[in-house]
Amino acid sequence: MSKSPPPIRVVLADDHAVVRKGIREFLEEEGDIQVVAEAATGAEAVALTQQHQPDVAVLDIQMPEMTGIEATRQIKAQMPAVRILVLTAYDDDPYIFAMLQAGASGYILKNAPSEELVRAVRAVARGESALDPAVTAKVMAQLTSGKPAGAQHTPEKLTARELDVLRLAARGHTNRAIGRALGISNRTVQGHLANIFAKLGVANRTEAVLLALKQGWLTLDETLE
Repeated sequence: MSKSPPPIRVVLADDHAVVRKGIREFLEEEGDIQVVAEAATGAEAVALTQQHQPDVAVLDIQMPEMTGIEATRQIKAQMPAVRILVLTAYDDDPYIFAMLQAGASGYILKNAPSEELVRAVRAVARGESALDPAVTAKVMAQLTSGKPAGAQHTPEKLTARELDVLRLAARGHTNRAIGRALGISNRTVQGHLANIFAKLGVANRTEAVLLALKQGWLTLDETLE
C-alpha cells in the first residue's frame, strides 16, 4: 500500500482572529493541508515561519508591526524555499506588484470562493503561481501599458533552452514535469530556473513570466495549454 504524501504545512497570518479561524477551518477540511501556526502581525509571521519552516505562508498585506510586503521580503531572504501566498482584500496595482516583486508566488482576493484558495495553496506548494482572475487582468493591463514590469536592471536575453523551461513553467508545470518534457534532470531544471531568475533580476516564476512577456520573448498563447 502506497504511503500518503505529507500534508502541506501552512503558516497563516492575518490581524483579524475571526478571519484566521474561518480560513483555518476550511483549509483543514482538506485532508492534505495543515495549518501549523497563526500570526496576528507581520513580525509574528516572520518569526513563526522561521520556527515552523512551512511549505506555504498565507499572508495578508496590512498587518500591525510589519506589512505583508516586508514580511514577504524577509521570509524569502531568510527561507527562500517557503512559498508566499497573498490573501487580501486589496486589489490595487501598487499592492499587487509590490507583493509579486517581494517574492510572492500567488495573490488571491478574500472575496474569492474557498475552493479557489485551496487550489492556490496547493499550486504554490508545488512551485507554481496562483493569481486571482481579477489580479491576472490587472497584470495583463500592466504588460500592455508600456510601464516597466518590475525588473531592477536591463534583463539579459535568455537562451533557447531557458525559454523552453520558462514556457513550461508559465503553463504551471512542476520542475519534474518540465524535466520529463525536455528530457533533462530535475537538478538541471532547477539550474536553468536559477539562471533565468538571475538574468532577469526577478525572485520567482511569476515575475520571470511577466518580464518575458513584456520583453516579447514569450506570447500569451505560449503560456496556455
